[in-house]
Amino acid sequence: MKYLFVAVLSFLCAAQSISQETYAEKLGYPKGKKIIIFHIDDAGMSYEANQGTILAMEKGVANSTSVMMPCGWVPAYMKYVQQHPTTDAGVHLTLTSEWKGYRWFPISGREKVPGLLDKEGAMWSNVGDVVKHATPDEVEIEIRAQIARFRAFGVEPSHIDSHMGTLFGSAAFTERYIKVGIQEKIPVMLPGGHATLIAKERNSPAQEIQQFQQIGKMLWNAGLPVLDDLFADTYGWKLSPETPNTEENLRKMKTEKYIELLKEAKPGITMVIMHCAAPSENFKEITDSWPTRYGDLYAMQDPALKKFIEKEGIILTTWREMRERRAKVK
Repeated sequence: MKYLFVAVLSFLCAAQSISQETYAEKLGYPKGKKIIIFHIDDAGMSYEANQGTILAMEKGVANSTSVMMPCGWVPAYMKYVQQHPTTDAGVHLTLTSEWKGYRWFPISGREKVPGLLDKEGAMWSNVGDVVKHATPDEVEIEIRAQIARFRAFGVEPSHIDSHMGTLFGSAAFTERYIKVGIQEKIPVMLPGGHATLIAKERNSPAQEIQQFQQIGKMLWNAGLPVLDDLFADTYGWKLSPETPNTEENLRKMKTEKYIELLKEAKPGITMVIMHCAAPSENFKEITDSWPTRYGDLYAMQDPALKKFIEKEGIILTTWREMRERRAKVK
């Protein structure tokens, strides 16, 4: 997610001032409360990603996920969702394939979206190449295909979001992302409220945050729930080079980081993005990001984190609950 919100969203209206009322309040959550979605990216990517997601949600405080529909372990995870229909699962719209030896391909096929393919026939490994080679039409074709595949399992997605933030790589891509969400009546991940954490994370100018707020109003007026804030940098939380990546060290570091983040979060609905994977030697062959993904899983199950959430009166919510609340607001 490090590329999240790179583009200036030029297709939006001129900026307006921040609303004093949070979207959490609009949805009927108590005023002044911190409402948190602990969201796991990359379900369906591998067996380990599936198991880590399930463990973090069943035995920990994580409560939301999204699925990478082009990946090989999607059927296994979607069968789990079919058997557990209250699972908060959305579509992790995927336009990049970043690992060297483990690749995936567009669902739409080579003929329909040639601009999404690199020389190996897989998706591009980075956001810049997608922006350079793919057209907005190809992007829309592929993200609609991924939503359709999700629904083919007989499940309605709780929301849509963007793998590696590719859909924020250009204003034209973002416009299609918003368009599809509104037309398909699926909540869209975007910090449309005060956006305090994401502004600090990205060192965003005020104009960019105001543009996010314009999108938030657009989504709200379309009948969809809206986030107040977003934090996407848990992937960057790492132990110092001299500290070994043991389970104890990873759990302690990640849990402390999550508690610090929750202290810093402002009232409103904040989505916190993470990546969980169950430990295995095979997963280490897929990606060198295994320490942060293992650490997220350990932290989500840490009693100390749960105790802090309860002590502070933090409310955990999901996209499904937000969607249900939005349907009741006129």
